[in-house]
Amino acid sequence: MAKPTPSTIPAVNQPKYGFHEYAERLNGRAAMVGFATIVAIEYFTGRGLLSWLGLT
Repeated sequence: MAKPTPSTIPAVNQPKYGFHEYAERLNGRAAMVGFATIVAIEYFTGRGLLSWLGLT
């Protein structure tokens, strides 16, 4: 016997904080921007990030 499928999808509000899909997507995008920035700094200065910051 086939299970009945619902005719409507319930509207669920996204939480404003905590682990949910939007927060994880935003965190991933921020990480990609940060990584690309570090690669660009190393490419244009010819030195690594720690050297550029004066830590080595």
